[in-house]
Amino acid sequence: MGTETAPSGLLQLIWLASPALPIGGFSYSEGLEAAIEQGLVHHEASATDWVVDQLHLTLSRGDMAVLAQAIPAWQRHDTARLKALNDWVMATRETAEMRLQTEQMGRSLLDWLRNLQQASDAQLQCCARLPTTYPLAMALALSLAQAPLDQALQAHAFGWAENMTQAALKAVPLGQSAGQRMLARLAREIPHAVQTAMQTTDENRQAFSPMLAILSSRHETQYSRIFRS
Repeated sequence: MGTETAPSGLLQLIWLASPALPIGGFSYSEGLEAAIEQGLVHHEASATDWVVDQLHLTLSRGDMAVLAQAIPAWQRHDTARLKALNDWVMATRETAEMRLQTEQMGRSLLDWLRNLQQASDAQLQCCARLPTTYPLAMALALSLAQAPLDQALQAHAFGWAENMTQAALKAVPLGQSAGQRMLARLAREIPHAVQTAMQTTDENRQAFSPMLAILSSRHETQYSRIFRS
């Protein structure tokens, strides 16, 4: 009879990057569905360019930069730093659905950590006091994997890329081969996005993307939609 061992850091990263993680990521298109409605995205090339631009312009300089700072903050138990980062995330959600997404996915990820007994009581109590956004909850989960920071950020970015690709496949719509080509392009772009996130400081971290905010606002009253953002 074999003995159970804890998953390796690599396996934990793969687990956290999986679209099967029960946190509801598949429910959100992060403005992509609204871009399709407005005619800004209409085929494989435009969908790929849209998601790649979002990776570099918003994700790497915003939420991924928060992750790069929050993961070591969790590891050194710096609650003041975690609160400051969490407050920044909340302040930069420019629409109701963006705020709903970060709150809902944050709660769901904390429930997952609690159910698997991966986080300590002190960490869960810290989260309850914030309340925790998705980037802060993901930073906690990634910190527990004890993986190198760049690998943790790559795992998070690829999980995001898979969800966005699936959103494009459903909403444009596109075929599976187009989806794989999108992912191949994103996989080539992710290392650069990770380096940007790791080099971003409090002074140049930003979430300025006015067109995305406008599309998100329009999406809240869009007549026909299949995603929550």
